[in-house]
Amino acid sequence: MALTRREWSGAEHLPTEGGWVVCTNHTSHVDPLVFAHFMVDHGYAPRFLGKNSVFEVPVVGAVLRSADQIPVYRETGRAVGAYRAAVEAVHAGKCVAIYPDGTLTRDPDLWPMRGKTGAARVALATRCPVVPVATWGPHEILAPYARRPRLFGRPTMHVRAGAPVDLADLYDRPVTTEVLTEATARVVAAVTALLEEVRGEQAPARRFDPRHAGVTSTGRPRSLPPDAGRERAS
Repeated sequence: MALTRREWSGAEHLPTEGGWVVCTNHTSHVDPLVFAHFMVDHGYAPRFLGKNSVFEVPVVGAVLRSADQIPVYRETGRAVGAYRAAVEAVHAGKCVAIYPDGTLTRDPDLWPMRGKTGAARVALATRCPVVPVATWGPHEILAPYARRPRLFGRPTMHVRAGAPVDLADLYDRPVTTEVLTEATARVVAAVTALLEEVRGEQAPARRFDPRHAGVTSTGRPRSLPPDAGRERAS
């Protein structure tokens, strides 16, 4: 509270009953705190899907487990457990927070990347609302993969929620790769549109795709030219 200013908007789009999924962009290791602050300020306690290594950190891991957060064992056979836990949480009337990027964005200008399908899988399985949220500002405290935070200057933390993404036409279709890709593209496009409003800029015409750029899905990425790995945005 002392280190930042806050600009919250769009809370009228947050569901008032039933379980739902909320998706936001990922630019800094600080943004889960900012995003959670926004959610709690408006009366919600989100269940985050987070990488399992964080749950193994002493004290922090115990806090996360006691707060009913959901570990994700990325790129392993245990990853399906996170999906099942997320579906159960939605059915129990809880809010589940999922980062479509799956990791800190590799986009050189910090725009959302080509998304992973986890949020789409949960949404199509439960037919719950999927609310897009843009978060901007945490990178001014801690840049991606930086080790030392910048604690002065009181940057503004922007968080803006939008209307739920319309996936109704996909509910009765078989859950194929094509359907998951389409649902994911809609969610990422909605988050990106909100981020354009917050930043007052237009996102690149091509969405960054780590696979095309040869970037690892986890860990610090190597430096890339601005247009490397971009695919056409949906």
